[in-house]
Amino acid sequence: MSLLDHLTRPVKARTVRVSSWDQRGRNQDYWTTPAHSSRVLADIEGPGRITHIWMTQFCRRALGPGLIDPLEADTVAPVMEIHNALGVNWEEPDPDYYRKVLIRITWDNEEEPAVLVPLGDFFGVGHCMPNSYQSALFTVSAKPEESLVFGGSAALNCWAPMPFNKRARIEIVNDNDLPLQQYFYVDYELYAEDLPEDTLYFHARWNRSNPCNGWAPDLQTNSPEVNIADLTGEDNYVVLDVEGRGHYVGCNLSVHHRQGSWWGEGNDMIWIDDDFRPDGTTVFPPSLHGTGTEDYFNHAWGMQKNAYLYHGAIVHEGDVPGYAVNYRQHVVDPIRFEKRIKVSIEHGHGNHLSDDWASTAYWYQTLPSPKASILPLEDRLPTRPAALPQPAPSPRHGAVAEEIAEMRRRHDERWRRWQEHLAERTRQRGERSLKESQGNIDHSADLRRRYDAQTGRTRSADV
Repeated sequence: MSLLDHLTRPVKARTVRVSSWDQRGRNQDYWTTPAHSSRVLADIEGPGRITHIWMTQFCRRALGPGLIDPLEADTVAPVMEIHNALGVNWEEPDPDYYRKVLIRITWDNEEEPAVLVPLGDFFGVGHCMPNSYQSALFTVSAKPEESLVFGGSAALNCWAPMPFNKRARIEIVNDNDLPLQQYFYVDYELYAEDLPEDTLYFHARWNRSNPCNGWAPDLQTNSPEVNIADLTGEDNYVVLDVEGRGHYVGCNLSVHHRQGSWWGEGNDMIWIDDDFRPDGTTVFPPSLHGTGTEDYFNHAWGMQKNAYLYHGAIVHEGDVPGYAVNYRQHVVDPIRFEKRIKVSIEHGHGNHLSDDWASTAYWYQTLPSPKASILPLEDRLPTRPAALPQPAPSPRHGAVAEEIAEMRRRHDERWRRWQEHLAERTRQRGERSLKESQGNIDHSADLRRRYDAQTGRTRSADV
């Protein structure tokens, strides 16, 4: 059977989309989510299935007043991609915003979200550094000048199928002090019949240890002294530990290696169902025991610079020394569980390294969704090299000193007015995005009613 066989058979469904299109019919096709607020991208009545999510966004911090008034620029698309040295604008991307913004997805009116992950990590943008890659479930496409740059812009795609029976709700949560400007598509199908009772729902969770609890980060990887016997895995880094019934379909892993040698060698260990004793302790070895971190990600002799359908490197330490992002997707070889699963990896053999590890786990399971939590903002931010301080201004004397003082006064006044206008533009765009969010909700509801009328389906009373 071919993976494309579904294209040869008719399916009773209605294809629909919600997006950030400018509902005034103009060309400002992006939404603004102000600082410390959220936006509902989609709120859809089921039964249905999300088939594709596309997003691109930018989050810029102004360093000084530009020559174009923010309110005058409010009528056009964001085309200010001009080099700061030209003096027309002066701004930079927030290098950490991919971790400051969360994606939250909730199925069927559940109390707990099924997805609660930093926006970048969900799509494979580890360390807030986008880089182009292609896989079965996710892709990222970034221009060369935006690649491997903290806070660079990129196109993000997800093709993981996401069924829902009663309701799907997708939200963006902006924990940043800056507004987020975002374009998006959410493509989905509506069905006339309820989903089967044993339907598995898409889930994703994020975890981080910074640092991992290594017992010898000062000893070199692969040296004889670190070759201890680990026959418990109790100090492993945990990618996922969840109860329920379903299957694990993979993860991405972002590592910032501090030692300057090699961050791999840690074995993957996955416990399933009766690998757990009644008192919660685990048997050893677990159902799945691997031979090394690079081996779990289907590489060998270290990591290679490639990105395949089910495994690959998104960021290679050869691209940015000390940084790596890798993924493994169990699409054709999902790891099944009936009661519980725990996915873990040693951080260095025997857990001797104390690197910064962050991961996003993906899996499907029956509802209810397990309890969701996320680290506070300050514990989510990526590890970045410290920037050099700006030199202090050198003093001048005589007549030129008076002119310099006047120029600084003019700059401060222009900067004050520019910030006021920027804040007003953000407020206006935020209010319009709220209205368009409601417009998307109303549009989805109208399409659901029309499709029900077409198919003769009776709407559920508990939606």
